[in-house]
Amino acid sequence: MPVNNLQHPVSYITGMTTNRASLLLQELGVRTCNDFLHLFPFRYIDKTTFYKINQLQNSQAEVQVIGKITQIKTVKQQRGSRLVATFIDETGTMELVWFKGVKWIKDSLKINTPYVVYGKLNSYNNSFSIAHPEMELLTAHQKKIHSSMQPVYPSTETLTNKGFSNKVYRTLMQNLFVQINGRFEETLPNSLLQSEQLISKREAMLNIHFPKSQELLAKAHTRLKFEELFFIQLQLLRKKLIRQSKFKGFVFENVGTHFNNFYKEHLPFDLTNAQKRVLKEIRKDVASGVHMNRLLQGDVGSGKTIVALLSMLLAIDNGFQAALIAPTEILATQHYNALAEMVTPLGLSISLLTGSVKAKQRRIIHQQLEEGSLHILVGTHALLEDKVQFQNLGIAIIDEQHRFGVAQRSKMWQKGNVALKLPPHILVMTATPIPRTLAMSLYGDLDISVIDELPPGRKEVKTVHRYDSNRLAVFKFLKDEIAKGRQVYVVYPLIQESAAMDYKDLMDGYESISRDFPQPQYQISIVHGKMKPEDKEYEMQRFVKGETHIMVATTVIEVGVNVPNASVMVVESSERFGLSQLHQLRGRVGRGADQSFCILMTDFKLSDDAKIRLKTMVDTSDGFQIAEVDLKLRGPGNLMGTQQSGVVNLKIADLVKDTAILTKARNMAMAILQDDADLSKPENSLLKKTYTELQKRQGLWANIS
Repeated sequence: MPVNNLQHPVSYITGMTTNRASLLLQELGVRTCNDFLHLFPFRYIDKTTFYKINQLQNSQAEVQVIGKITQIKTVKQQRGSRLVATFIDETGTMELVWFKGVKWIKDSLKINTPYVVYGKLNSYNNSFSIAHPEMELLTAHQKKIHSSMQPVYPSTETLTNKGFSNKVYRTLMQNLFVQINGRFEETLPNSLLQSEQLISKREAMLNIHFPKSQELLAKAHTRLKFEELFFIQLQLLRKKLIRQSKFKGFVFENVGTHFNNFYKEHLPFDLTNAQKRVLKEIRKDVASGVHMNRLLQGDVGSGKTIVALLSMLLAIDNGFQAALIAPTEILATQHYNALAEMVTPLGLSISLLTGSVKAKQRRIIHQQLEEGSLHILVGTHALLEDKVQFQNLGIAIIDEQHRFGVAQRSKMWQKGNVALKLPPHILVMTATPIPRTLAMSLYGDLDISVIDELPPGRKEVKTVHRYDSNRLAVFKFLKDEIAKGRQVYVVYPLIQESAAMDYKDLMDGYESISRDFPQPQYQISIVHGKMKPEDKEYEMQRFVKGETHIMVATTVIEVGVNVPNASVMVVESSERFGLSQLHQLRGRVGRGADQSFCILMTDFKLSDDAKIRLKTMVDTSDGFQIAEVDLKLRGPGNLMGTQQSGVVNLKIADLVKDTAILTKARNMAMAILQDDADLSKPENSLLKKTYTELQKRQGLWANIS
C-alpha cells in the first residue's frame, strides 16, 4: 500500500512484520516510517564489479558472481551437517556452503536458475568457496532500484541474531521507497539550496540509501548534515530571540556601595583581563532590562567565583537577593566558606542550605529569606525545594551546570519575584571547558562568556605518567614533598557499577600507604562516599588545617576541595578515568605559590584510548584542548554527563568532523532570523512549516538551559 504520511508506524512498510517492527523499536528506537528512513547507512560496499569464476584470486575479498547452482548435497559433520552447492558460470566452478539453516536453505534453492551471489571468498586447494552468501535471483536483481554501492545499516547483536540482516534492511528500505513513490517534502527554500549549492531533499534521500556514484553520495551527505545542523541552530537561536522578547529581566542600574567597596578595598588579587571582559558582559546584560541567560566557562582555577560574587553584589546593590547552587555538599560548603570570608566585612548576611542542615536552622533561613534580610544563599538541590521562598531573588548562579537536569534548573526560574512575574537572571558556571562546536549545539541559545586566562603567579602543574613498577620512586618523591611541608592527595577511581569493589580498592590502597607512611611520622585522612557527612567533613577539615599529610579518597574530591598547601595529586588506576575527570582532579593542586605535581599511575596494560588520554594530560593543561580530544574520543553525549547525554542526538552530522558545516548552518540561521524573526515572510514559509513540525515532534529543549 502507498505510504502518504511518513509519521505512520513502520508496520506500514511492505514486508515489515509485527515482530520486526517491535525489534526495531526495542533496539533502535524506530517507531515511524520517517524514523526508518533516517536510519542512515554507516558504510557502503562497492558492488560495481561482477567477477567471472576464473578471475577470482586468493584475496579473501568480498566478491560478486553471476552463475547457476547445478548440484546440492548435504555433508554430515561431527555436529549436524553442512549444505554444499556447486555453483558454475561459463568460465569455471566454485562452492557455496551453509552451516546453519541447512533444511530451510536447501528447500529454497533453485537448480539451473541464474543467481547473483555475493560474499567473502575463501580458498582451499586452489578451489574457491563462499560461506553463507547473500543470494538473489538475477531476475529480481534486475528489477530493483540499483546502486553501485550497497549500504550497510546500523544494527545490534539482538537484531542480527533474530535474522534482521543487512539484506532485510535493504529490502525493507527499497519497499518503503517504492511505497512513497519518491515523494519527499522539501524542507529548505530554493534560495538557500542555490546559495549553499545543495541538492534537493529527494535526491539526497535517494543517494544516501542507494548512491549512484561517490560524488552523489558526498552531495547527499553534505545536504543532510547541513539540514540537520541548520534546524537545530534555527530552533536554538529562535528560542533565544523569543526569550529575549518575552522575558524581561530585572534592571540592575546601580553599581553601588557594596560592589565598589569590595572592588576597591577587599579584592584579594587584581582581576585578569579575561575576568574584566566577562564582568563587563554580565553588567551589560543585567542593566539592559532583558533576562540574562549566560554560560560562564572557565578552566579550573581561572577565577569564576570572584566573577560570580561581583555579579551577586550588583544584584544586592539594587535591592535583590542572590543564590548560588552547587551539585555536591562539599562544593556548596567550599563556596560558602570562600564567599562568607569575602562578604562578611561588607556587612552582608550569607547562609548555607544543604541536606544536612538541621530543621531549626532551616526555619531561620526560610524566615530570613522571605523577610529579605538574608542577602546570599548558597546550597545544593535543597535550594530547589518549594518551601524555599525568596523575597526578591535577582540572580541565580548555578555551578557545574552539566550535573543538573533542565527540570531542576527551571525550578530556579520560579524562585523569582512572584508579584513582578520576572525570573532571576541566570549565570551558569562550568569548569569543564566545552569545545566550540559542542557549545554552539548544546548552548546555542545561551550567551557564552569564556575566562581563558589564569591569574598571574599561578605555576602550571607538572604532570607525569608512571607505571606501578615505579611506585617506590613515587613514594620517595611524596616523602620528599611532605618533608618540605607540602600535602598530598591519593585518589582511587569510582566505578558506579561496583561500589563494593571501589571500597575494596580504596581500603587496600589505604593500608598499603599506611605501611609506607607509618604513624606517628605521617598522618593520613580517608574520605569516601560511604562515610556519614559529619565524618567526611571532620576528615576534610583535618586535611585543610594541615593536621594530616596525605588524603586518600575516591573522586568525592573531584570538585570542591581547596587546600593551597596540597601540591601533589596521585591518581591511581588513572586509565579508568575520563579526561575531564583527570583535568578536574589535577585542578585540586596548583592553588598555592609552590610548584605542584600530578602523577598518573597505571599498570602496563593500556587501551589505545587510555594512552591518548594520558598523553594529552602530560602534554597540555589547556582545558579547551583537553575537551576537544575528549569530544573526539567519546562523542558529545558522554562528554556532557548523564543529564545531557542524547541532547545532541544527531542522525548524520558529526560535531567533530563537521565544524565547517555547523558554522555555515548557524550563520545562515542567524542571517534569516535577523531579517525575519517570526519566519513570517513568504520566502520562509517552508522553513516555518518544518520548524513548527519539529517543535511539535521533539520540542528540542525546554525554556531553560
